[in-house]
Amino acid sequence: MVTDDKFLLLKLHPCSEGLCDEIVREISNRCDLLRCESGEVLHKANDPIAFVYLVVYGRIKLSIIDIQGNVLLDRYQIAGTQIGALAAASGEPTPMRVEVVESSTLLRLNYQIVFELTKQYDIFRQNMSRIIAEAINSTLMGERRKKLPRLISFFHQSSATRELSRRLVSRLHELGQNPFVIHDQPDWAPIDGVAHYCVLREGHFVSDAEIRHEIDKMPDRKPIVLDLDAVTEINRSSDVAEISEKVFWCVTPDNWRKAAAQLAEIERRSPAWRDKINMVWLLPGSMPWAPPAPELKSLATRDFKVSFDEPSEYQSRVMMNGFERIVHEMRGVRIGLALGGGAARGMAHLGVLNALERSGIYVDMIAGTSAGAMTGILYASGMDPDHSVECFMKDLTPSWFFRNIPKGGYWHLLYKYRRGLFDPMLRKYLKDSRLEQLPIPVHSITVDLISGQAIIRGEGDSVHSILESINLPVLSIPINRDGRALVDGGIINNVPANVLASKGCNVVIAVSVTAKIKQEFASNGPNTETSKMKSASMLETIMRTYIVQNVNMNSVGVQPADFVIQPDVRNFEITEFSRAKEMSSIGAKAALDALPQLKQLLSRIDNQLFKGSAEESKGNNHER
Repeated sequence: MVTDDKFLLLKLHPCSEGLCDEIVREISNRCDLLRCESGEVLHKANDPIAFVYLVVYGRIKLSIIDIQGNVLLDRYQIAGTQIGALAAASGEPTPMRVEVVESSTLLRLNYQIVFELTKQYDIFRQNMSRIIAEAINSTLMGERRKKLPRLISFFHQSSATRELSRRLVSRLHELGQNPFVIHDQPDWAPIDGVAHYCVLREGHFVSDAEIRHEIDKMPDRKPIVLDLDAVTEINRSSDVAEISEKVFWCVTPDNWRKAAAQLAEIERRSPAWRDKINMVWLLPGSMPWAPPAPELKSLATRDFKVSFDEPSEYQSRVMMNGFERIVHEMRGVRIGLALGGGAARGMAHLGVLNALERSGIYVDMIAGTSAGAMTGILYASGMDPDHSVECFMKDLTPSWFFRNIPKGGYWHLLYKYRRGLFDPMLRKYLKDSRLEQLPIPVHSITVDLISGQAIIRGEGDSVHSILESINLPVLSIPINRDGRALVDGGIINNVPANVLASKGCNVVIAVSVTAKIKQEFASNGPNTETSKMKSASMLETIMRTYIVQNVNMNSVGVQPADFVIQPDVRNFEITEFSRAKEMSSIGAKAALDALPQLKQLLSRIDNQLFKGSAEESKGNNHER
């Protein structure tokens, strides 16, 4: 499908929308066709720029360079964008370096020619103005509102995953998009309102010219969705990967190894393609986690786990909701949820998670510190939040002995830490799973006392990731692993919204259970007379210090958050896991109360995906 026909290439670029073929051909005849490989520099910083580049396929990096040669800002331009129009208009040297990131196809026009054409053709001028305005808005929004991809490809390792892409195409159509499907299934069953074209005829692929002709007949259809068998010839697969803006490689537990071999060969041709390749696992309901597949780790930028089967007992619907997470990716939405530390008060996170899911807000990534890591990883594993509440109450309510001694809740926690009882408690639910196997990408935050740095875990043993993040100093000794001495992440970053922002989330929701602090310690309040003040025990002091530190560290990682939910659980002791159900209810109410404002925020990112009435959603969830 790769072509050197400048007319056809220009037809694929949004600058030609609404133009008749005669004008498109005139403009294309005045263009230079550039085929660029990764690493090529199109423009050096501080040189004047005389050209406008129209990106048809590929990805280009724009770097703003200061006078010392340091990079101040990086921005990426993808298919359907332009480079150079504003800089060329100034006529001055520009501190912008333009570098090709992956194999790219561009059309180059001298700026004076662009200027003449925009004066001559009103629609061309309007198109170019819109493209420039979109680039400016993207910069002002901090790249939060992503450009919808024009060409998406699905590769299927077997027929088992074909239904997934059909459902996704239907979902895009529901959201107001107008997809055109190019597929290789002669028995394709039509989807209402969706145009399609089969590239197989009598067992052979039609010519590229025929495919381009069909695409040309559908100028208003967006996106173009290529739905193909993964065993197609490797050159054709590589051509499709080159022109696609997003690639979804669909596998099952039975065939993922074949995919690894094919993807390795495709990426050998262009390693930069990894940035647009996503693995999609279609899993049976009986399998809560994807297989460990280290061979795929370096071959895809993200992976998604999806099931069409109803979840088993005590499992939530996170695997079924994986479908909507793929829709998010296709729509340029990535919602991150940061869960803060706070010991037992972190049980409120479970209510927040439950309320968001039932309200149709499906998070794409989670980062948690301490209790936030524990609740977040269990949720990401597919465990139902209500079941988690019951399990925490059963596993962490002190026994009769501890309930009958002063400050028994504190001593019970000390006992749990010192006897190493958290590992077997958590392993009952998480087994030997690894973070990268779980349905939702999740990161835990811990601190290395050797380097003094925060450590972000996005892969590895799920239980170890929790144990490192909840490992309270003094109550427990540091966990020594891989040259690190690891303790509770809350001493550096208690609400890790910044981690999610750095991972590409364009909406970050933070949940803090320590934003509010009860003005009381060891039965002493602000107005207690000195002579009547009571002395605190060592354990009370340690735990109070932990809470005070968490309150003051909230502002460190939470700053990039777009929205903060603060369940008021200050009246609960940080050891009161026996009251997990009450705290979960408070968390759910806090999330539901915040829902109207949260949906307003989300609608600014994608008003089709989140256009439902927030108040109606709130009412529906109260009924549940």
